[in-house]
Amino acid sequence: MPQPPPELTSALSDRYAIEREIGEGGMATVYLARDLKHDRMLALKVLRPEVSAALGAERFLREIKITASLDHPRILTLIDSGEAGGLLYCVLPFVRGESLRERLDREGQLGVDEAVDIATRIAAALEHAHGRGVVHRDIKPENILFQEGEPLLMDFGIAVAVRGVAANRLTTEGTWLGTPHYMSPEQVTGDHAVDARADVYSLAAVLYEMLAGEPPYTARSTQALIAKRLVDPVPSARRLRAAVPAHVDRALQRGLAPTPADRFPSARAFADALSEREPAPEAPRSVAVLPFVSLSAERDDEHFADGVTEDVIAHLAKIHALRVIARGSVMPFKERKQSLREIAAQLHTTTLVDGSVRRVGNRVRIVAQLVDAESGRQLWSETYDRELTDIFAIQTDVALKIAKALEARLSPDEQTRIRREPTTDLRAYGLYQQGRHWLLRFTQNGMRRGIDYFERAIARDPAYAMAHVGIGLANIELAELGAVEPAVAHPRAKAAVARALELDADLVEAQCLWAYLQALVNFDWAGAERGFERALELSPSSADAWDLYARMCGALRRFDEAVEMSGRAQSLDPLAHRNDLATSLLRAGRYDEALEAALRNTEFDPGDDRAVATLGWAYLKTGQPEAGLVELERARAITPESDQWLAQLAQAHGFLGRTAEAQAALAELRDRATRRYVSPYHVAFVHVGLGERAQAIDILERAIEDRAAAAYAIDGSFLLAPLRSHPGYAALRRKLKLPGADG
Repeated sequence: MPQPPPELTSALSDRYAIEREIGEGGMATVYLARDLKHDRMLALKVLRPEVSAALGAERFLREIKITASLDHPRILTLIDSGEAGGLLYCVLPFVRGESLRERLDREGQLGVDEAVDIATRIAAALEHAHGRGVVHRDIKPENILFQEGEPLLMDFGIAVAVRGVAANRLTTEGTWLGTPHYMSPEQVTGDHAVDARADVYSLAAVLYEMLAGEPPYTARSTQALIAKRLVDPVPSARRLRAAVPAHVDRALQRGLAPTPADRFPSARAFADALSEREPAPEAPRSVAVLPFVSLSAERDDEHFADGVTEDVIAHLAKIHALRVIARGSVMPFKERKQSLREIAAQLHTTTLVDGSVRRVGNRVRIVAQLVDAESGRQLWSETYDRELTDIFAIQTDVALKIAKALEARLSPDEQTRIRREPTTDLRAYGLYQQGRHWLLRFTQNGMRRGIDYFERAIARDPAYAMAHVGIGLANIELAELGAVEPAVAHPRAKAAVARALELDADLVEAQCLWAYLQALVNFDWAGAERGFERALELSPSSADAWDLYARMCGALRRFDEAVEMSGRAQSLDPLAHRNDLATSLLRAGRYDEALEAALRNTEFDPGDDRAVATLGWAYLKTGQPEAGLVELERARAITPESDQWLAQLAQAHGFLGRTAEAQAALAELRDRATRRYVSPYHVAFVHVGLGERAQAIDILERAIEDRAAAAYAIDGSFLLAPLRSHPGYAALRRKLKLPGADG
């Protein structure tokens, strides 16, 4: 049996005792080694000398850290790595079971249910990694091991580290970055960026072999194999094994599609299709309207360009046949610091609208183009050089031309609503745009300045429905921020939204807010549900409608529906509704999933106080109290004036027996209440943490009377769940008019 290099054995002798070789591949040799410090057996993977020399220690150690960042029960995690005797190595747990390759060599085929189960479990590991921006790149039977019957995925980070070396080594199977039988076409041709869909392809190829007894494509040489896969149609596993269910075969054929855009967008989507939870309808074409670039020198013209962007998005969102990415997710790309392909990948869309606006005096010049994000191919473009009074006609024409280019059919009602002009007064339109600019800062000052502009717009055009909606939304937000007492803000919001609906009963923004107010203020759950359903009939691409509907479902403890709807909101507005999905998962008790989602959110925006607080609770709910407290402290530090984060931190201290810290926070909240409004809903959190359930019940009764903060959602709150066994809790449910509360 080949012996390990003596220079390696010598260099590691104080840490590992290398016993024997247990595996060999094109890039590395694996040895069984004993960890001298902890007296355990490990797998020591050593890169070949030529690979180590070409790669270099610095790059290898930098890339291999990717593996250390992954924490999933289906991923074989990294223990150690380094350089010894001129060779690069990494240390992994030693799995005493066999690999999937060994099983397939012995058995040929696996049972259908077992094969699908293995693929589904590996897909969960990939979803975890992809959520952290890590693509495996080398999914194959050799990298799937079984420990006590459970599949584990290994070699994360190895493929990433050696990709530069492997790129020039196509001659021998196994030395390419991804074994040729399983690697995706884009890994061969370089025509597309390698992303999560490459791993979906490889996993589909592995599942195909588990079911059919052979890989989807076979040939006598690597070059012939690659050519065959690029030219031949995707094979059907049922031609070799009739027992393969039709839905599994369909999922395989989509997973093995040569073009990445034709595959499943994620490992989770592939797993769902294998489980056939429900037949997936034909996905609508997706489009994101990037912020129109202002080519004018005046600052107000930038707001004008933003207004054009919002109006085109609003028009497209009325079309049922399109999935339109919401404003909140496209505005961060205003500076165009990334390529169109990179932007599309972040927004999970296939097409982008890109354009510019120049306003000079009473004339406006708008250039717009529709681009296929993957290929960069222009699908449609047009230049409009007209009088400013034609601005609404231009926006309508842009939306209709985009729909036509995407082959989206419009109903007569959709065409009518798209052609409807919001106002006849261009000055009112400009004032409304200024109001939106301030409103969307979501600060107290921004809300108040927004209201001022909306009121000025209404003074010029009392029939401007969207300006009334702006006033309604600003007042709801001011109440939730604690800046205005709900008894003052909510009547103003209701009056403004009601007026907007009088002016335009089909205005989706007004329908959505009206539905939310039915839950928030009236506790009219059936009326709220009808309102949300109507809003989504008018605009199925309304991320806000899906998000607020999810909140209502969460308040009613319809948690699975809430998670699904929050997911829909996030798919339409990926950057703006990330936190709501994580919160819905917490309410549903799906803590591991909530932790994964919360980690992704804080990685995306470490300064988002709500994302940080949500991560804190995810840590607490998964049994990691110290990490949870660190994140809740960080949320409070980001926004020190927030009563909500102070109260939640105090509750966590109370739950963990740190009574003094909780009492100190409660005293601070009481002191704040002597100077300004503090929501009793938040104060109740602290009493729950201290175990003072009777006091919490009394305070929540007042919160319900005041319609304070999120009092309507008491029954669905995981922070208030300890109160549910208290005798006084039933009275709270009756006050909220919850279904079954009188029973």
